[in-house]
Amino acid sequence: MSSLEISISQQEDTRFKRIADVVSNLKHTNKIRRKAARFSPLAEQKQENLSSWISENIKKKECVYFVKNPCISDLRKNVCMCGYTKDQHMDMAIRPQSFESKVLWDFKEHIKEVPTDAFGDISFIGLGPRVGKQYVRVSSDTPSDVLYQLMTEHWGLEVPSLLISVTGGAKNFRMQMRLKNIFRRGLVKAAQTTGAWIITGGSHAGVMKQVGEAVRDYSFGSIKDSEIVTIGIATWGIVHNRRSLISATGAFPADYLLEEENQGNLSCLDNNHSHFILVDDGTNGKYGVEILLRAKLEKFISEQTTEKGGVAIKIPIVCVVLEGGPGTLDTIYNAIRNNTPCVIVEGSGRVADVIAQVAHLPISKITISLIQEKIRTLFPDTFDTFTEYKIADWTKKIQDIMRNNQLLTIFQVDKDDQHDIDFAILQALLKASLSHDQQGHENWDHQLKLAVAWNRVDIARSEIFTDELQWKPSDLHPLMTAALIGNKPDFVKLFLEQGVRLEEYATQETIINLYNNTDPSCLFHSKLAKVFEDERLRLETSKSFKLQLHHVSQVLRELFGDFTKHLYPKPKNSEKPSVSIAVPHMKINVQGVTLRSFHKRSQGRAPCTMDPIRDLLIWCVVQNRKEVAEIIWSQCHDCIAAALACSKLLKELSKEEEDTDTSEEMLALAEEFEQRAIGIFTECYRKDEERALKLLIRVSEAWGKTTSLKLALEAKDMKFVSHGGVQAFLTRVWWGELCVDNGIWRVIICMLFFPLIYTRFITFRTTPCAAKKMQATTFSERLQAFFMAPIVIFHLNILSYFGFLLLFAYVLMINFQPFPSWRELVIYVWLFSFVCEEVRQVVYDPDGFGFLRQASIYINDFWNKLDLCAIIIFIVGLICRSQPATLYSGRIILSLDFVIFCLRLMHIFTISKTLGPKIIIVKRMMKDVFFFLFLLAVWVVSFGVAKQAILIHNEVRVDWIFRGVVYHSYMTLFGQIPSYIDGVNYSPDQCTLNGTDPNKQKCPETNETNQPVFPQWLTVILLCFYLLFTNILLLNLLIAMFNYTFQQVQEHTDQIWKFQRHDLIEEYHGRPPAPPPFILCSHMYLFIKQVILHEPAGRLKQLKEKLEKNEEAALLSWETYLKENYLQNYQHFQKQSTDQRIKDTSEKVASVLEMLELEQAKRTGLMENRLLFLEEQALRSAKALNWIVNTLLENGFGSKDSAPVIVSSKFNVTDLGDTEDVKIQTHVIARNIWYPDSNIIRFPVPDEKVSWEVHFKIYNPPFYTAVRKDKKYYDPFNDSMQALSKISYNTMDGNINRQSFCATYEVKDGLPMNPVGRTGLKGRGSLCWFGPNHALHSIITKLRRNKDGSICRKRSKKMLETLVIKSKLSENWALPGGSMEPGEALPYKLRKILKSDFLSTFQSMLKKGIEVYKGYVDDPRNTDNAWIETTAVSLHFDNLDDLQLYALEQNLQIHHQDIFVRWQVVDQKIPLYANHKDILQKAVDYHHAYY
Repeated sequence: MSSLEISISQQEDTRFKRIADVVSNLKHTNKIRRKAARFSPLAEQKQENLSSWISENIKKKECVYFVKNPCISDLRKNVCMCGYTKDQHMDMAIRPQSFESKVLWDFKEHIKEVPTDAFGDISFIGLGPRVGKQYVRVSSDTPSDVLYQLMTEHWGLEVPSLLISVTGGAKNFRMQMRLKNIFRRGLVKAAQTTGAWIITGGSHAGVMKQVGEAVRDYSFGSIKDSEIVTIGIATWGIVHNRRSLISATGAFPADYLLEEENQGNLSCLDNNHSHFILVDDGTNGKYGVEILLRAKLEKFISEQTTEKGGVAIKIPIVCVVLEGGPGTLDTIYNAIRNNTPCVIVEGSGRVADVIAQVAHLPISKITISLIQEKIRTLFPDTFDTFTEYKIADWTKKIQDIMRNNQLLTIFQVDKDDQHDIDFAILQALLKASLSHDQQGHENWDHQLKLAVAWNRVDIARSEIFTDELQWKPSDLHPLMTAALIGNKPDFVKLFLEQGVRLEEYATQETIINLYNNTDPSCLFHSKLAKVFEDERLRLETSKSFKLQLHHVSQVLRELFGDFTKHLYPKPKNSEKPSVSIAVPHMKINVQGVTLRSFHKRSQGRAPCTMDPIRDLLIWCVVQNRKEVAEIIWSQCHDCIAAALACSKLLKELSKEEEDTDTSEEMLALAEEFEQRAIGIFTECYRKDEERALKLLIRVSEAWGKTTSLKLALEAKDMKFVSHGGVQAFLTRVWWGELCVDNGIWRVIICMLFFPLIYTRFITFRTTPCAAKKMQATTFSERLQAFFMAPIVIFHLNILSYFGFLLLFAYVLMINFQPFPSWRELVIYVWLFSFVCEEVRQVVYDPDGFGFLRQASIYINDFWNKLDLCAIIIFIVGLICRSQPATLYSGRIILSLDFVIFCLRLMHIFTISKTLGPKIIIVKRMMKDVFFFLFLLAVWVVSFGVAKQAILIHNEVRVDWIFRGVVYHSYMTLFGQIPSYIDGVNYSPDQCTLNGTDPNKQKCPETNETNQPVFPQWLTVILLCFYLLFTNILLLNLLIAMFNYTFQQVQEHTDQIWKFQRHDLIEEYHGRPPAPPPFILCSHMYLFIKQVILHEPAGRLKQLKEKLEKNEEAALLSWETYLKENYLQNYQHFQKQSTDQRIKDTSEKVASVLEMLELEQAKRTGLMENRLLFLEEQALRSAKALNWIVNTLLENGFGSKDSAPVIVSSKFNVTDLGDTEDVKIQTHVIARNIWYPDSNIIRFPVPDEKVSWEVHFKIYNPPFYTAVRKDKKYYDPFNDSMQALSKISYNTMDGNINRQSFCATYEVKDGLPMNPVGRTGLKGRGSLCWFGPNHALHSIITKLRRNKDGSICRKRSKKMLETLVIKSKLSENWALPGGSMEPGEALPYKLRKILKSDFLSTFQSMLKKGIEVYKGYVDDPRNTDNAWIETTAVSLHFDNLDDLQLYALEQNLQIHHQDIFVRWQVVDQKIPLYANHKDILQKAVDYHHAYY
């Protein structure tokens, strides 16, 4: 046992008592939290479930047999071989056992698994009350799936989208401040943007402490949902203060003291990590126990699948390296071996810098001497501990790492174009995905999935969408769906730039799929769910349905209003239920075949509606996705109507949205769309007024057969309606066929003397067509055109209305008889015409919206309500007037009704540009008066009641109570103060003592002499306060409210007036020309025409126009062209805006500061560069001296013993040789550290030591020979000379061919020597024969053809397909063939995939084939004494109709149970073994094909 383990045990025993005291003093800080948790039923149940599950599934390890360690001093007699003291063992471990007689302590036998006793929540004492940091003590043999289940199901962690494994120095080290800040910021940014888990060693030291501080400093909050998951995997036996974590039933929480000062050789847990997995192997004080479990867990997690942003991907893993020692190099090597990308942070020190400094060198330059110098420089304190073996081992591993440089990313903080480390992390993953042996788009799809899942459009632009690959738009459809669902506007824009056409993308299935994935938190989702549930209940079925577009249409119709038609008509067979997945919310698997097949199914189908872009726009808008909606809108053709429709939708949704922030965002986006509609209409109006006005009244089929003007009116887009072009159109409609230049006085004169219309006194519109037409018109046609103009109808109705009011006033004041006079009868007829006109407005439905919709429109108008009220009151008054008993009451009611009819004049005046805005202000001020009266009533009633109670005793008359409380108090505001309130002006003649006189108020409280006895001082004070608050405070408040309302409304009065002007114009545009009461004739005409003759209505053609298809297409194309101009001008304006300039200036200043910091860093590195130059010069001088010494020795000058030593004795002078000029073909795969299918580790052999001619004095490889029970014949499995002497080398040894294709190989000590060089392992390994093991591989190729039969070419070279095979147990594909058995003509694997009766034919085909390679194969099974050599024969078929090819394909056993066979496209990314790819390339080069 080491002294380290002894000191650890001592530290644990001496400190535990002191720690317990500290914990007990600080426990009260967590008492409230524990008490709350104890009384929370949900938390208690969760803890019980966790405890139960952990007890059943999680184990720890303990020593069950105490054996005293003989290597310790006498002072420590009770320390076991496991590192724990005797009293730290279980009782059974110190009792006599059945194996007591055994002398040696066996780790495997004496360390047993038992249920764990440490788990729960950990609370760091004195470092904040943050709860939720969970921990568990686990056995080092715990399965990875159990740990993954614990983290995801019981700890509640979301499945990560990325695994960031941070490794490096376990001791504190210094980092440059700039590098530290960049590392912290970038690491957390990568974790936050991708939803990653960060895995470290978990201790409060070294790189783990740096990660913890990064999470602490840069995380956005401490809420669990937003907290970065940082998992520390540490060794239980080296955790300081670990006894406080022990609790057999779980600690919730466990109070842990982080004590750096007294931790000694132990390590404290880091308080900034969120979860801890403490790995226990039953020993104490042993570092590195967690390494194997951590590697297995990381590999297991990386094989799981996660859904991120609508894309399903396997969880990628990346290793980030800071600083580090020998263990870190092993970690990097293992990561590279497992195809895990690594990011090396240059400048962090030690191992990280060693790798970073040699990463740019060719492998031939990475020599033992170079690595030795790097170690000497970067490990000055521990350089003497590096043996020759260890340096050779480092050199070999670094060379192997550099051979996979596609998995290596060096993060250089001082590089000009270097981003933050988060970019380096994601870039490393994309580089790694490129290195995978995948074909074509499969690999690029994987990269793009990663970029979309992490929302890194910058990486997609720079790394994926390059000139090397042409993307088909259809290939991007699945990821377009993912970008839309994940609300990633940058990717939506990128895919549109890459050629995705929304018309092809937005099929019916796609739109339905998008609605199925609507954000559950948005209001539209809940409304859609309600509609769906209502239909299910209506059909009275429990089966689930498919979401259909008509469900969406119902919600949209509710939001738009009844003025539009359904956007998605309901199918006729929709009543039949169809079973499907439960909706309205489900998740889509946007991965590989599933989503791609979904989009392939939807290809070729017609879009669900006439405007797929509109459907996507609506989907974005109803979810309030601003950026994506703006991008989709920019692709629209009917862009003005689309913008106004979006404004309408957003305003309606904002009314129902409960979240204030979301509602404000919706209103802001609605205003943005309104501004875009105004901008485009302005562009159109400037270019061509007539075509722009057509855009206003054109019937848009895509938007429910409504018009842009109607959408703006319904959305209350006042800015759009008040636009000059819209107002010009309304003015044109208002004047009808008359020229707008005519004065009002001319119109009025012509109304009175209508023959003047045939003169030039009044002019009509002079468009070319109209001018020609008006020349030929008759007098009746001009008369009709004049009196059909809305302005004329309006003034005629004004004159008629004034006549009605005059006659009504005359009857009320002068001629109101018991029996109605003829004048009163005329009023009745006149009013009847009013009633008929109101009825016409309700039932007149030219757009076919239905009676309910028309009635709703009618009743929602304020002036219609006023008309209805006046008519009803008139009818009530008329009924009362008809009865002699109620004649007077009827006159009173009619008199009040006259007031209402007079108020109706205000509506007539709204057309006036002068009076109209003032009427709007008056309407707004009426609302202020209402709220003011509410406040005033409080003071009036309170003062009135108090005054009445003080002055008057037991007043029972209700009318005088009302007068005293309300009327007198109200009149006091205007100076009419009651005379009796102060007693000075009191007079008994003005009141009645007992209240018997109904015409007088009751007298105040008096004495026997009739003198007032009430407290006058109190009533006066009340009166003063009352007048102070009412006359001064409230009245001034009312004035202030009026002033505020006036100023607020005055700014928008013009817009409001212009907006409301439309209602009056539309009303009189559709009104019959005759004024009341003559309008009855028009009503009779309409009744006969529409009710009796059933002729359709023909009015309103100026406010709604349906264009021909060609005309509409041309108009929309013109609108789209001007939209592009508007967007360009808008972007230019945005760039020139003050805010943008400030932002650009800020970015430039930040860039300059960064450049200055970079320049300063470069200057600090100048000295280092000079030292490196000196080292290089010294090395060159040493090489030159070495050459001189060797030359002198070769020519007989001196002896080798007397030669000067140029380098350290650890290395031979040949280490200084220039390996760049020595080009010897060496094997690489044959020198892999781990021998396949065994636990054997090869001796490290760097590249420069491969050749047998190069001296390598420390070379001492292990001997390994496997027993091949699966083979009938094989060489002996030991190196005894007796067995080896029977083998004949370099000749035929019986039926075994031991001749090499390369050359005659050397035999040493009875063992053949590998002709290529050292492999790091002696023996024959898992091969069958010492010496060459011959194999045969067939390269069967054919031309790749397009669908039309033409030869597929790439870069002007023809492409091939080759036949490949793969066994069930293998991960890679291989060329057909394998090892040759003695006496067999074909390899076993070839015989398995071919039918037996075809073997002889195939053998003859091989004889006619072309031998493209014959020689040594770099195989991982090769050893120093056994290797594989192969003969590769190419069989190529140019013609698909070749009979031999047909016969071959017919005799292939493609569906063999053990071996899979397929044709594979030949490419650099073909998934073959590396040595097979080299052989295949030779065949491809022979046929001059693409590779």
